[in-house]
Amino acid sequence: MKIIQIKELLDCECITGEELLDQEIEAGFGCDLMSDVLAFMKEKTMLLTGLTNPQVIRTAEMVDINAITFVRGKRPPVETIALAKKNNIVLLLTEHTLYTACGILYMNGLKGLTASRKE
Repeated sequence: MKIIQIKELLDCECITGEELLDQEIEAGFGCDLMSDVLAFMKEKTMLLTGLTNPQVIRTAEMVDINAITFVRGKRPPVETIALAKKNNIVLLLTEHTLYTACGILYMNGLKGLTASRKE
């Protein structure tokens, strides 16, 4: 699924990376624990989270995440946005809750990740 499709399905505002919306996403992962993101994330996965601090971007850098959707209408601070721009990370914002946003994506064919640690 392309990021542009995720943007449309979740009725998102694109905060950064408008020029990168044609990238392909293979799975979704809803999480607010960055330790779990480090343990389970894989490339071409959309992170959905309610956390908006710069640490989310730092974590995304470490596991090669190129797209993040902030849920519950939570707008990231300017530091987070600047860091995402610097690292070419797409930031989307939706009013949906984490549960609902993940459900919408799953119902439209975006698979989730398994809870097995990366090897």
